[in-house]
Amino acid sequence: MGRPTVRFLGGVREIGGNKVVIEDGPDRILIDFGPSFSPVWEQYWGQYLQPRPSSPVKDRLEFGLLPRVDGLYSEEALAGSDLRPSDPEFQGVFVSHAHMDHAGHLNLVDPRIPVYASEGTRSLLEAIEASTFTRYGEHDWRTMAYGTPVKIGRIEVVPLPVDHSIPGASGFLIRTSEGTVVYTGDFRQHGPRAAETRAFVAAAAAEHPVALITEGTRAGPDPRRQFSEEGVRSGVDSLLGTTDRLALVSCYPRDLDRFATLHAAAVAAGRSLVVSLRTAYLLSATHATFPTIPIPVPGETDTLHVYRRPKSRYFPWERPFLEAAVDAPWVRTHAKELLLSLEMSHFAELIDLRPVPGSPFIRSMSEPFSEDDLNDQMLHSWLDHFGLSLHQYHASGHASGPELEQIVHEVAPGTVFPVHTEHPEAFVGWAKRTESPELGTSYPIG
Repeated sequence: MGRPTVRFLGGVREIGGNKVVIEDGPDRILIDFGPSFSPVWEQYWGQYLQPRPSSPVKDRLEFGLLPRVDGLYSEEALAGSDLRPSDPEFQGVFVSHAHMDHAGHLNLVDPRIPVYASEGTRSLLEAIEASTFTRYGEHDWRTMAYGTPVKIGRIEVVPLPVDHSIPGASGFLIRTSEGTVVYTGDFRQHGPRAAETRAFVAAAAAEHPVALITEGTRAGPDPRRQFSEEGVRSGVDSLLGTTDRLALVSCYPRDLDRFATLHAAAVAAGRSLVVSLRTAYLLSATHATFPTIPIPVPGETDTLHVYRRPKSRYFPWERPFLEAAVDAPWVRTHAKELLLSLEMSHFAELIDLRPVPGSPFIRSMSEPFSEDDLNDQMLHSWLDHFGLSLHQYHASGHASGPELEQIVHEVAPGTVFPVHTEHPEAFVGWAKRTESPELGTSYPIG
């Protein structure tokens, strides 16, 4: 048998879309499988034009948005494609966390291939499926226990927790016949679970790895401000202490740490947090899986309310929250007592909420990458129309460039492979050898 190899089928010079193949003799695993944020996608597909459900692989292969690989896709997903169905050629798919760009293509995977995820990630994927139109497919799901090796022939995968903007995130120590490959997934060390990232980095260094596959989202030019989760809390505290008007906030709907932060800030200011029906379901469905996060729970937390948007029909998962839910007239009456979480897709509610001009709007999400960001332009149009003041308080889910450099030095791999980044050149000189991977190329391990 030849030496083990690593091959990159996605996440190369782009943000998201990690697809990493590790092979050792007859054994082959895939780490993460989600769509990228590639500009190619935006050239051909968009909100009103999506790949056809009847030919999901074929339509994406047409524009190079999926890897052309045998023994991975289900027969159903391959319908109409020139790739022929075959027996599985992968012994497992390992999912680092529940963000779409790492798990969003699982629905295309052959159900005969086991899918491995942490308990937290599995819980979140189930909740997302139940409350959205996202589907991950039927699989042989296998829950990983942190620190417990998963043996796939010659390959041994050790999952360890890392801090990210979604709980349940994992990094992997991948032991092969020629040494250990470290895979960071998406991670940071300025969030509420920074100690987990530090422990992961220490464990990775102790392996004396032959290779480090690391995300580099914020490597290279990064003008955005650096907040910790504590910094977000401090900013929101300060803002709420200076207003007697309705305060609004927009954040990522699966960032449970952020909802815990916002709830704590609201309570400290004598307010209650108001969330959407979907957020209420997510908090209810997952809080037991994450006992160390002070997640507010609908129906159990007096300072948490659920906002009911007027709809002609409510989904079954929404109905348990309807009886106690509040509406726009109630919010207007109690405005100074509330911090209302409002997703951008629900901005039409501002027409009914009628916030007083000058009311604060907190964007607790990433700042736009460019001045011509269409979502950012739309946000400003709505805020200007209602006279709302914008405040930016967000802790990134990714390590900064200086942090990445320090981590690479500490882990001291033989080779570093930057993925999930548009600037792999930023890593040059940080390790003995930096390899900017090419799509589909196999690199020997060891």
